Amino acid sequence: MTSANPTSPVAAVPLRADAGVIGLVGIAHLISHYSQLLLAPLFPWLKDAFQVGYTELGFLMTIFFVVSCAVQAGSGFVVDRFGPRPILFGGLALLGLAAFGFAASTSYGMLAAFSVLAGIGNGVFHPVDYTLLNRRVSAPRLGHAYSVHGITGSLGWALAPAMLVPLAIAFSWRVALVCAGVLAFAVLLVLLFNRRHLELPALPPAAKVGATGVPAQGNFAFLRIPAVWMCFAFFFFYAVSLNVVQAFAPEAARQLHAVPVALAAMCLTVYMVASAGGMVLGGFLAAEPSRCERIVGVGFGLAACVAVALALAHPPGALVPVMFGVMGFCAGIAGPSRDLLVKRSTPEGSTGRVYGIVYSGLDIGQALSPLLFGVLLDQGRFTAVLLGLAVVQGVLIASAFNVRRVRRTLAPVAA
Repeated sequence: MTSANPTSPVAAVPLRADAGVIGLVGIAHLISHYSQLLLAPLFPWLKDAFQVGYTELGFLMTIFFVVSCAVQAGSGFVVDRFGPRPILFGGLALLGLAAFGFAASTSYGMLAAFSVLAGIGNGVFHPVDYTLLNRRVSAPRLGHAYSVHGITGSLGWALAPAMLVPLAIAFSWRVALVCAGVLAFAVLLVLLFNRRHLELPALPPAAKVGATGVPAQGNFAFLRIPAVWMCFAFFFFYAVSLNVVQAFAPEAARQLHAVPVALAAMCLTVYMVASAGGMVLGGFLAAEPSRCERIVGVGFGLAACVAVALALAHPPGALVPVMFGVMGFCAGIAGPSRDLLVKRSTPEGSTGRVYGIVYSGLDIGQALSPLLFGVLLDQGRFTAVLLGLAVVQGVLIASAFNVRRVRRTLAPVAA
């Protein structure tokens, strides 16, 4: 019976208790996503300061996400064993230290070294966040918890350029990065003062069971579930599409449609804010888990249509940020259902491990994407950047339905 399962959320949890957990996890997730864009909005300044091109700067993102991927895959096991709270605090501290390190960097090598440190800090968040949400938030509010989690991530991405670029213009890129480090440590202090809401003892080995209620065969049995690897593939392509939007699509659209620099700088922020709005709607739509694949298909299908229009149509420059907003809203609708794809494929007691492996697909996708799209941008192939984005969004739709197709093959984890 699920009522006896220690990992199942308790249905009669007061709203205030759920909201406390959701809010604290959310602001930590905001800092994780904010830190992923510490450097990208500052590329124009870093390019001149270190005499490097966009390909070299994109490689810093590759370093960050390769390290984050390795840490994320392993940290899920640590979270399942020791609990998420100390791992979360350590991750936030490392992100703050990395921001200060970027600010003090005097060479490209130093930027690369602190990209490693930032990747280590970033790698813990998804196993930590989803372990806390899945085990502390009541089942009726879980869709909204995923929605808030996605919204805070999008707001973190939106906040990074909105905060860092004005600070770099007004003062310098170094001052901007120092302020980013201060923000990370401020959030860490908030979590430390409210740490009782994040208390979650590690599961004893005897309590860990497979998805069918039968004790799982070892820590790695979940790796034999096909749906886990299909979720991994889905998140890989999701990360590729997201990285294109974050780092390359705004510049490609600026060049294609003669968008003023100030207006082009707004494209990412508009996309992320609109994506957050889409996630609010997506949280309500995700109340019925059986339709999550269809929601993902509709959301990314519409987003791909906008990307094609940006590549092939001839909109006025002033309309380009609006089109990014529409694309972000459509992709945001799919966000909570995206997380439910993983939840429905996760054996009980393996939350940290499964989310660590699956979400490492995010890091691999974001690590590899700049190697292709950065080169396309350097070569002036702006239409190819946007068409490539549309193709990847189309692949996401097929990946989501493949997850549904293989989800029933959970039996290997048990017996």
